[in-house]
Formats: sequence, structure tokens, C-alpha cells
Amino acid sequence: MATKKIITVFGATGSQGGSVVSALLKDRTFAVRAVTRNTSKPAAVKLKEAGAEVVAADLDDEKSLEAALIGVYGAFVVTNFWEDFNKDKEVKQGKTIADLCKRLSLQHVVFSGLENVKKLTGGKLEVLHFDGKGLVEDYFRKISCPMTSVRLAFYYENFLTGCKPQKSKDCDSYDLVIPMCNVPMDGISVSDLGPAVLSILKNPKEYTGKNIGLSAEKLTVAQYAEIMSKVSCKVIKDAKISPEDYAKLPFPGAEEMANMFRFYIMIPDRDVPLTHKLNPETKNFQQWLEENKEAFIKVL
Repeated sequence: MATKKIITVFGATGSQGGSVVSALLKDRTFAVRAVTRNTSKPAAVKLKEAGAEVVAADLDDEKSLEAALIGVYGAFVVTNFWEDFNKDKEVKQGKTIADLCKRLSLQHVVFSGLENVKKLTGGKLEVLHFDGKGLVEDYFRKISCPMTSVRLAFYYENFLTGCKPQKSKDCDSYDLVIPMCNVPMDGISVSDLGPAVLSILKNPKEYTGKNIGLSAEKLTVAQYAEIMSKVSCKVIKDAKISPEDYAKLPFPGAEEMANMFRFYIMIPDRDVPLTHKLNPETKNFQQWLEENKEAFIKVL
């Protein structure tokens, strides 16, 4: 391990960090320091068995973060707005890590970022879980810490959870409740993030300082529904809901998500060709859904 450059991966037992750890361990160019809050949980133990150095750290504990970053070449950094629904807390966590990466002279940081929508729209639209990450992106660059931001598109995995098709009133079909107003929406499986991050880390001269929007492909909600119907043999249709009506739905974060879709309608900068260059095995939606057919049908 000492002969390889070390990459610290935050959120190593989560979806994004887990994908990055998996790709790094498979490739074996870098040694992996996997960060989690609880090193004894099964997912952390599996990472250790797979060859990662597993360390405990908390985004609110600067000393633990410093210990996780000492002596490493680079890092993959992800923060989680949804844990507390608190943009200010997420920004504070991100800036603390940025300061440590700068002070400890990391050579390359890959940050899971997103656009500062409030800034881009002149305050007309606010998407808290985007805006905080955008502020952290700006801070990394303000302090001249070498960083590449990867901006993921809509996760295909969301179709298995909060954005799964809903049973229609006639109970003979399902509605895909995504307020995109017939505008194509970028999508990607979070599992395809890791190989893309690996490519970025292996080519720092080409990608340091850039914002990279990751997307497997762009489909309308009707096209997503058509593929869902084909794979599942269920009748699934575009609900054709507006962002305004979506914001009124009775679940926590509905307005936040509605604002996200409003921004998606503006067609954010996601680069499908570059995504497939970084990870040639990136799956399109139909490929992903066929691989996850059983899980998808189960949640309907």
C-alpha cells in the first residue's frame, strides 16, 4: 500500500463513495482509504476485506477529517444535504474539507458537486441541495485547491425509491410522476460514477479545474415510461404533472424536488459523450433497468 498513491474516499459505504471505492479497488492503480462513520458495520468490514484501509471520520469532526486526509495523494469528496436538509451545514462541511485538502497539499480532489442554481438564475430559483454544493465548488477554487467537480444527472436508482411509478386511479396502470414538461432529462446510474472518477484521477492534467456533467443519455418522461413498460410488462405512462402541482405533493422535500426539476427543464450542462469516454461501460436506461428488472417490479 505504501508504494501506491492513496485516495481518500468519503461516504465509502454510500452509493457514490461505494461506487468510487469499488472502481479504485478493481483497477488497483491507487490505494484506497475508505472513510465511514462506523468502521464495524458490515459494509465497512467488506471494504476492508476487499483491500481498502477503512478509517472512521465524521464531516462535523475536523480532527477526524484531518486524520483521514494526512499523507494521501487525492480524495473523492461527497456531502449529503438530505441527511439534515440543511444547506448551511453542508457548505460548512465542504469548506472544512477544502481547507484541509489545501493545507495538507493534496494533489487532486474530485468533488461531487452541482450548480449554484440561485446564482445562475439571479435568485429566481433556489435549489438548496444544488446551491450548497455550488458554493463549495467556488470555495475550492477560491483557495486554489486542485479540484475537479463531477455533477451527476438524475439517478436511475431514484426510480426504485422516491420517484417510482405510482398506481393510477384506475389501478390498471402506473403514472410516472416527473414534472419535466416534455423536456428530455439526463439520467445515469450512480454505480457508473466510480469508473468515471477513476479516469479523472488518472488524468489530472486533462481534468483538474473542470466541471464535468455526467449523463448516460437524455430521455423524455414519456420515453422513460415506454422503456419501463417494455421491460416490466406493465402499463406505465407519463403523468404529465407540472412543477407547480408536484411541489404540492404530500411528502417531505416536494418543493425542493420541484425546484430541481424546474432547473432540469433549463437543460443543465451534462456531457453524454464525455461520460462515455470516461466510463465506456456506462449503461443507458434500458440496460440499467433490465439489470434491475426484479427490483423494479418489486417496488411497483
